[in-house]
Amino acid sequence: MTAFKALGLEENLLKAIADMGFETPSEVQEKAIPILLDRETDMVSLAQTGTGKTAAFGFPMLQKIDVNSRTTQGLILSPTRELCLQITNEMIAYGKYMPGLNVTAVYGGASITDQARQIKKGSQIIVATPGRMKDMIGRGLIDISKIEYCVLDEADEMLNMGFYEDITEILSHSPKEKSTWLFSATMPKEVSTIAKKFMHTPVEITVGTKNVGSDQVSHEYYLVNARDRYNALKRLADANPEIFSVIFCRTKRDTQKVAEQLIEDGYNAAAIHGDLSQSQRDTVMKSFRNRQIQMLVATDVAARGIDVDDITHVINYQLPDEIETYTHRSGRTGRAGKTGISMVIVSKSEVRKIHTIEKMIQKKFIAKEIPSGMEICEVQMFHLANSIKDAKINPEINAYLPNINEVLADFSKEELIKKVFSVEFTRFLNYYKNSKDLNISGERNFSDEDAKDSTRYFINIGSKDDFDWMSLKDFLRDLLQLGKDDVYKVDVKDSFSFFNTDTTHQELVMGIFNDFKLDGRQINIEISKDTGRSKGKGGGGGRDRGKRRGDRNDRGDGVGRKGGFKKRSGGFEGGGDKPKFKGKSRRGAPRPDAKGTGGRRRRKG
Repeated sequence: MTAFKALGLEENLLKAIADMGFETPSEVQEKAIPILLDRETDMVSLAQTGTGKTAAFGFPMLQKIDVNSRTTQGLILSPTRELCLQITNEMIAYGKYMPGLNVTAVYGGASITDQARQIKKGSQIIVATPGRMKDMIGRGLIDISKIEYCVLDEADEMLNMGFYEDITEILSHSPKEKSTWLFSATMPKEVSTIAKKFMHTPVEITVGTKNVGSDQVSHEYYLVNARDRYNALKRLADANPEIFSVIFCRTKRDTQKVAEQLIEDGYNAAAIHGDLSQSQRDTVMKSFRNRQIQMLVATDVAARGIDVDDITHVINYQLPDEIETYTHRSGRTGRAGKTGISMVIVSKSEVRKIHTIEKMIQKKFIAKEIPSGMEICEVQMFHLANSIKDAKINPEINAYLPNINEVLADFSKEELIKKVFSVEFTRFLNYYKNSKDLNISGERNFSDEDAKDSTRYFINIGSKDDFDWMSLKDFLRDLLQLGKDDVYKVDVKDSFSFFNTDTTHQELVMGIFNDFKLDGRQINIEISKDTGRSKGKGGGGGRDRGKRRGDRNDRGDGVGRKGGFKKRSGGFEGGGDKPKFKGKSRRGAPRPDAKGTGGRRRRKG
């Protein structure tokens, strides 16, 4: 408490800090709070997630505002609904001993009428997402013409999500003489631009080094064939029985699909992404915080508001499109002084990105192998032993002990132990005894030519349609919503073209181009037998017309087992699940996604 008092905080805030059990300020709090309390200034603060940024700007704002006034004096902009609500709840907790304080959350997916009503009562501080804030200002429901403090929280992510114009519009309604405090985990050029535009000679503070990963997080990568990515994920989960993790996928579609697969296979999983309603998001996050969900599958955008201190693992099921995003992902673990592990599952065509990330975060990745079936059996046996050792005896079992003892009377202690453990051991052994080795050998740097899990496609558009290789690549990348390196070996001919993606994207490609029209013309796509190594073959060799290779019905990693890891048909079936596009534009075609669900059942073992 003395440490927080030394920062210059008043008694009402110190009491709230004591109630929350805070003892020592974090580095960003130590650096930011005294400066913000001492003078009116703009500030740019670079700090990783989980370092206490909300308190760093929240305490000074609360101490400086006038709670006796009903005028809006502080505005906090955040990228997502989840983070908006989280900041709001924290600000309310910090200001619990400030009578008259009113902090209002403004975000999409909730009643705009209710939010407007609360603001009309008099909110000294508004915490908002940019989209809803812009809307309410436009309707005349919010007046920020007299604010004194403006916080841009997770500024890099807000800009990545395309909120630059919204932020510009919002701030145009605020006074020029206000203090603007920008908090960000990374400092890309876009953040520098917004700082120059809206701030005057800001004070800069940095916790750690720009874009550098936390020392509390270790980084591992696992090299597998793309088709084995999901089975690798299951093995990593089985090899870490106490896992409490966030699993990152690139798209909403992949997020939903992986979560559904995990739930069907008996894992305690759920999905969180932008297609969920606010109530669905709240339900999922409540279950996750209560550890009813142990594996939360998320998109990068949806995960921005996840602030849970005890996450043990971050699993990159797919690497992000923007390398800087990896810093945000890995920052979900190793928080509040605890250690964490960031795992990356990569195929050969992706492994070259590991070196790029290493240079950015200034941390080395450890190349590790997916555990074998027997290794997992051993881990699970010791986990069971420790669970039995640490289990608290329920006194209600005493009523049943006479009958239990009678049934087991003929067995020795050693025999009983063998039987108890054989139940679990046999289950895992039956599942894994015929499982294959998922690891593939290789060095860090692979060329595309070495990527054996690549699929080449024939498409009936070419230079006659005003495409060259670059514009076709951009068109495909935007339509498929893939990363800039995920579409490659683009070869444009007169009336047709070829391109490659990793085989893991094959189902996506074939689904999106089913019944797709460009400028009213039917676009056909087929899987080519040409490898793409020779560019002079007019037709690309033989083509597998209409076939969609890489059937993913076999999702299992071996034989089935009781209680989980069931096989089910995957992919698009019967045409009903295939997205259909009839767009005339070459860019920005939306891709429908399924809604999210959460599984509550914990897989035994």
